[in-house]
Amino acid sequence: AQVMREGKIQCVFVGSDRIAANGDVANKIGTYGVALLAKAHDIPFYVVAPTSTIDFSIAHGDDIPIEIREADEVTHGFGSATAPEGVQVYNPAFDVTPKELISGIITEHGIHRAPFSETLPQESSLPL
Repeated sequence: AQVMREGKIQCVFVGSDRIAANGDVANKIGTYGVALLAKAHDIPFYVVAPTSTIDFSIAHGDDIPIEIREADEVTHGFGSATAPEGVQVYNPAFDVTPKELISGIITEHGIHRAPFSETLPQESSLPL
């Protein structure tokens, strides 16, 4: 956040594990927070992913299944206890960045801008 505040970041590029039809994006945990910071500092935020990542059967990000990982990834990192015994842990592997925070989605077919539901390439429209 500090380097964004200092104006040392001009643009953010992230990957994606899945893109919903409306342009919401699931990626590794923490991506949503970076997108919020970019928005707060007027920094463009782009997602770079192949069209195979777009899932038109999922209308929006709320429908993207999020993998929840084991608590011991947090409580027993590096081979020893890193948290008090019995502490409750919620450990999602991914988060969803809403389309409103995304400046564009870059695929092998170019840069797609909002409204993503109209501009993301449909499989049937792609060249063979």
